[in-house]
Amino acid sequence: MTMKNGPPDAPRGYVLGHSERELERLQTQARLIDPITRRFFGEAGIVTGMRVLDVGSGAGDVAFLAADMVGAVGEVVGVDRVAGALDVARARASDRGHRHVHFFDGDPGEMQFERMFDAVIGRYVLQFQRDPALMLRRLARHVRPGGLIVFHEIDWAGVGSHPTAPLYEQCGRWGAETLRLHGTETRMGMTLHSAFVNAGLAAPSLRLEALVGGGTNSRSILFLMTELVATLLPQMERLGVATAADVGLDDLFERMLAEVTANSSAVSGHFQVGAWCRTDAE
Repeated sequence: MTMKNGPPDAPRGYVLGHSERELERLQTQARLIDPITRRFFGEAGIVTGMRVLDVGSGAGDVAFLAADMVGAVGEVVGVDRVAGALDVARARASDRGHRHVHFFDGDPGEMQFERMFDAVIGRYVLQFQRDPALMLRRLARHVRPGGLIVFHEIDWAGVGSHPTAPLYEQCGRWGAETLRLHGTETRMGMTLHSAFVNAGLAAPSLRLEALVGGGTNSRSILFLMTELVATLLPQMERLGVATAADVGLDDLFERMLAEVTANSSAVSGHFQVGAWCRTDAE
């Protein structure tokens, strides 16, 4: 939903969509990335009993992670603009027995809530905002004095290999270029500091991690790249980045794995960057 003439914090357009395959990809991604997000949240200070606002909840993975951290005595409110994704999140919350997790559709920067939150969190959200700093400023008003603002974003500069695995790196270039042309900030991880400061918040604490694997131990990273390319392929073709024939999706994973194994390559995924600060205490 590109809004070139919308407000300055309007989303640049969520290029990945919300198809069944994409929601499944996000759940697979969550199983690999959740441990990193949990470490960021834990070091930031997310603890039992907190009331937390999860921005851009999608199918609910980050909300469920936060729910485990705050416990049944805490509460998590998840917000997303896409009602269909939240239907999936609500069904998953019911299956898990998460009575302290609630989902609402709408723009979190514009919504009103009956009470302040102890923390506002998000993963892979700010990269899609036209003005991340303005979004952070608007979200901060939902947080109590002395509360937390914690975001986890990616940086495509982390995608690489050594010795070089050309096909894997080509997929990284295709993905980054497609997102860039669509208006997504592909360096959001390393842009978090300036976004927080420009929002009038304190300079955030920053942490960086990445998924790394070599040879057959890189399968999970290569699978994530394959699925991401599959999601982006229609936009790749529309924007003239690559064709379906260029990509060869049917055996892309197998070809990347064979190349990485033959070259004895180690591959790294996106930089995973966490940033957090506290709001001013009264």
